[in-house]
Amino acid sequence: MNQNLVVAIVAGLAAGLLAALIFMALYSRRQRTAATGILAEAKAEAERLRTDAARQAESLRAESTLAAKELALKAREDADRELQRRREEFDRLERRTEERGRVLDRKLEEVAVREREFTRREDTCAKREEELRAREAAVERLTQEQRTKLERIAGLTAEEARREILQRVEDEARSQASALARDIKEQARKSADRDARRIISMAVQRLAAEHTSETTVSAVTLPSDEMKGRIIGREGRNIRAFETATGVDVIIDDTPDTVVISCFDPIRREVARRALELLIVDGRIHPGRIEEIVEKCRRELEGQLVELGEQAAFETGINGLHPEMIRLVGRMRYRTSYGQNILDHSKEVAWLAGMMAAELHADVALAKRGGLLHDVGKVLTHDTEGTHVELGVEVARKYGESAAVINCIEAHHDDVPHESTESVLVQAADAISGARPGARREAFETYVKRLTKLEEIANGFAGVEKSSVIQAGREIRVVVTPERVDDAGAIVLSESIAKRIENELQYPGQIRVVVIRETRAVGVAR
Repeated sequence: MNQNLVVAIVAGLAAGLLAALIFMALYSRRQRTAATGILAEAKAEAERLRTDAARQAESLRAESTLAAKELALKAREDADRELQRRREEFDRLERRTEERGRVLDRKLEEVAVREREFTRREDTCAKREEELRAREAAVERLTQEQRTKLERIAGLTAEEARREILQRVEDEARSQASALARDIKEQARKSADRDARRIISMAVQRLAAEHTSETTVSAVTLPSDEMKGRIIGREGRNIRAFETATGVDVIIDDTPDTVVISCFDPIRREVARRALELLIVDGRIHPGRIEEIVEKCRRELEGQLVELGEQAAFETGINGLHPEMIRLVGRMRYRTSYGQNILDHSKEVAWLAGMMAAELHADVALAKRGGLLHDVGKVLTHDTEGTHVELGVEVARKYGESAAVINCIEAHHDDVPHESTESVLVQAADAISGARPGARREAFETYVKRLTKLEEIANGFAGVEKSSVIQAGREIRVVVTPERVDDAGAIVLSESIAKRIENELQYPGQIRVVVIRETRAVGVAR
C-alpha cells in the first residue's frame, strides 16, 4: 500500500516539474499562453493522478486490513484445533495412565494374595519337615535295631552283607541289561536293515549305470611305422619338443603302428593325445608346429571342461555353482579312481543320494550337490599337497559352498562326524556306486593284503580260536572259544572287531563280522 502511494506522489511531482519546465521554455507570450494551458492541463492531470492514487491506497489499505484479519482468524482457528488435539491427547494419556494404575493395583493385590499363600505353605512345609525329621529319627533307630538283630542272626556284618547284596544285584542287572540291549539292538537292526534295503534297492534299480575300466596310458594309432621316425625327428628334436610342450612321456617301441603316451596327469595326457593325432593328420611335424598345435588343443580342452561341468550340473539339477567349481567338475571327466571315472561316479552318487533323500523326505538339492562335489578334490591331487578330502573342503570353502555341503565332502570318509542326514546319504551313495560289481578295479596284491589284514585283526582279540574271510572279503567269520567268550561277550566282540576294521582298513562297501560260539557236550558209553 505504501509503495503505491509513493508512486502516485512521485508521478504528480514529475508532472508539475514537467509543466514548469515547459512554461519556462516558452518565453514568448504566445508560447506562455499555450504553456499556461498545458500547465493547467498538467495540474489537472496531476490532481487526477493524486486522487486515483489516494483512492487506490485506501482500497489497498482496506484489503490489507481484511487479509490481516483473515490471517489472524485462521491462525486462531489453527491454534484452537491444536489446543483441542493436545487436550484430547492429554485425556487419552490420562485414561491410559489410570488404566495402567488399575492394572498395577490388581497385580499388587494378586502378589499380596500369592505372598500370603506362599507364607502359609511355607509354614505348612516347615511343620511337615519337623514331622519328617522325627519320623526319620524313628526309622533310623528302628533300622539300627533291625540291623543289629540281623547281624546277630546271620553272623555277617552290615558291610559284608551290603557287599554281597550289591554284587548279586550288579550281576543280575548286568545280565538283564545285556539281554535287553541285545534285544533292542536286534529289533533296531532288523527294522533299520529292512528300511535301508528297501531304499537302497529302490535307488539302485532306478539308476542303472554302465561301468568301464580305464587305463592310465593313452595309445595313439599311426597310419604306418614310418610315422614313428617323423615323430622322433632329426636327432630326436621333434619328440623332445613334444614332451617339453605337453609334459608327458612318449613311448615308441616295437609295437606296430602304435605310440603310447604316459603321464600321471590325465589332463596333460589327453592334451598330448589330441595334439599328436592332429599332428599325424596334418603331417607337418616340427617344433614350431608342435607348440602351436599343443596350445590349440589345450585351449579347446579347457573350453570342453567347462561344457562338461555345465552339462553335469544340468543333468543332476544343481544350480548356482561357481564358474571355477564348474571347471573342476569338468576336469573330473579325465580323472579315474580304481579304474572308475570320477565324473560318472560323482553324477551317480548325486542321483543315488537325491533318490534316497526324496524317500526320507530330506533335502534333495543338498544331497545332490554334496554327491556331485564329494570327490572334487581328486582333480587337484596331482598339483597340490594333501588328501582329496582336504583339497575338496578347501576349494568348496573358497568358492562359497555352504557348511552343509562342506560337511558332505569332509565326512564321506568319516574324517569328521556327520552333521546332517544328507551327509550320511552321500556317504552311502558313494559306497553303493563304488561297490557295484565291475565298478572299480583293484590290484591283486592290495586285495590279498586286505584279506590278510582282516584275519590279523580278528585273531588279535582274546578268545578267538580262528577266523576266515569269505565272499571276496565282504564277510569274516570268527570262531571263539566257548569257555572264554559267553553269548553276551560274542556280541561285544563282533562290534569291537567291526570298529577296529573301520578304523584301520579302507575298503569299498561294507564288511560283515560274524562271531560263532559253539558248545559241544560229549558223553562216552562203556
